Amino acid sequence: MPLLHHRIPLPFHRQPLLFSPNTTTTRRLIPIHSMSTSSSQTTPHQLDHHDQQQEDEEKQASLSQVLKYHQETKHSFTNYSRGPRGLDWANQPNPFRRYISSPLIPLLHPPFSQESSPLYSSIFKTLPFPKPISQLTISQLFYDSLALSAWKSTGFSTWSLRVNPSSGNLHPTEAYIICPPVETLSDKGFVAHYAPKEHSLEIRAQFQSSFFTRFFPENSFLIGLSSIFWRESWKYGERAFRYCNHDVGHAIAAVTIAAAGLGWDVKVLDGLGYEDLEKLTGLGIFPKFEIPSRPIKGKMPEIEFEHPDCVLLVFPSGVSEFEMDYKELSCALSEFSGLDWKGKPNQLSKEHICWDIIYRTAEASKKPLTMFNGSVVDPFQSSGTFSESCYKDFSLREVIRKRRSAVDMDGSTEMAKETFYQILLHCMPSGSRDGEKHVRQLALPFRSLAWDSEVHAAMFVHRVVGLPKGLYFLVRNENHLEDLKKDTRAQFKWVKPDGCPDDLPLYELARGDCKELSKRLSCHQDIAGDGCFSLGMIAHFEPTLRNKGSWMYPRLFWETGVLGQVLYLESHAVGISATGIGCFFDDPVHEVLGLKGSNYQSLYHFTVGGPVVDKRIMSLPAYPGPSVDA
Repeated sequence: MPLLHHRIPLPFHRQPLLFSPNTTTTRRLIPIHSMSTSSSQTTPHQLDHHDQQQEDEEKQASLSQVLKYHQETKHSFTNYSRGPRGLDWANQPNPFRRYISSPLIPLLHPPFSQESSPLYSSIFKTLPFPKPISQLTISQLFYDSLALSAWKSTGFSTWSLRVNPSSGNLHPTEAYIICPPVETLSDKGFVAHYAPKEHSLEIRAQFQSSFFTRFFPENSFLIGLSSIFWRESWKYGERAFRYCNHDVGHAIAAVTIAAAGLGWDVKVLDGLGYEDLEKLTGLGIFPKFEIPSRPIKGKMPEIEFEHPDCVLLVFPSGVSEFEMDYKELSCALSEFSGLDWKGKPNQLSKEHICWDIIYRTAEASKKPLTMFNGSVVDPFQSSGTFSESCYKDFSLREVIRKRRSAVDMDGSTEMAKETFYQILLHCMPSGSRDGEKHVRQLALPFRSLAWDSEVHAAMFVHRVVGLPKGLYFLVRNENHLEDLKKDTRAQFKWVKPDGCPDDLPLYELARGDCKELSKRLSCHQDIAGDGCFSLGMIAHFEPTLRNKGSWMYPRLFWETGVLGQVLYLESHAVGISATGIGCFFDDPVHEVLGLKGSNYQSLYHFTVGGPVVDKRIMSLPAYPGPSVDA
């Protein structure tokens, strides 16, 4: 049935719509992949020197582009990042990608089993015994991570919600499974696109199962994630690249948490490069999008391409160590280019607007192959425990499938400081440390990421009983503590609050009522001050990009998305709600903290508190869903 696009209500916690592109601009196209050649005779030594110089220049150009994008897409009190003047409802992107003519294999629906979902709080202590790969367990994984969670309806509008949250409910993230043979799904290894509306797999290609036995532990498979930038930029313009990468982080965490319920561990295979991901997911076979020289409007179906972001290895918990040779794996992926890829992607909109800076920045932040050879598994580290009784014995599935983004908060709900501390302990990357520093990402779900923590939280405490109102700071990588003290305001106290657990590096900076301040900083949105607390995620920014590469830029946003997903789940597990806030005034946030330059940057805001439910909106089951949808 064709999709009918209604004017769905979209969460307003992002940005006003101010800028209209010049639609009369001549379209000068620039190829994404440029090549340089030289006909001069060179010695091997000269060639090495020339190659190194060229590589250094390319790295600097990529870094400059990323820093330019970040600076130009900042909001300020006097100016917002460029976006459309209004919403073009006739071209609202279809939220569901389908591959026309690909075989569609239905997945199973609940009830899966009586004990198919453990207690929410239990998975942060230890992972259960791993279940085997089957149609049943793969169905559970997608149902609890990337499937529809409900339909909403009011008046003539009907729209779907998903387990994984998304900026404006626009869902730029697509998912793939790359898997060995599974009975009733495929008698060969296969690559399939996940279709959430149908809760089904679209088989795009098959391959020899020896691929998995060569590289990965027994009973493991891969999940690939990609982004359609157009879906997000339709509403948010140039700032959309940030939001797409928030959503990638939310999806990584959603998959990691759902996999944990099945006794599976997850790791981003971050040694692979962008071209490897294209081959693995079959996204490299489609025409390349050519970047125009400035924002333009028109019919550009190729702008709906999928940008492969990452691939996750899902493997049984308890696998202590295995070696990964990324160079050999990359060579093996060359064979995927020759597979018989099935299906043509459906068109999402009739007309489009291209914000060229998004695509230049995506190009600049593509990751190359890392010639890494070694173990990719870290030992599981349980999270800290302080007040487990606050979790109300919800099952994992109850929490993750009932998660919602609050549209408004009541301004009165309070939280006990014991609950506050427990939530923050689950936000720490290294888990229970026994005196060791928090640096590495070893606890659930942060352990899926392949780098040390780079994201902290500046916290506005509004209604936490037993804790003074004011500005606090959660240091998630304690190697940064002294730098943070030097880079922030000299008058900040940096003292541990009363009753704070020893292994929770939370510091009080200044006391005072911050409700109005947090609202102003989050684009004048009341919801930032009406919760129990709100926060800005502060990333160790330019030094990370310079030391590791411009490809870390999207990954910093992924880490904020993973942290945001934990805040969503924790708030629902204690009986309240949360909302991610992408619209905030970047440099005014830095000014409040006293931060100068770009060593640290605010990337994502969040608020946690008592939700206000709009009773005019009717909830419908996720499946089979209504006969007419948006």
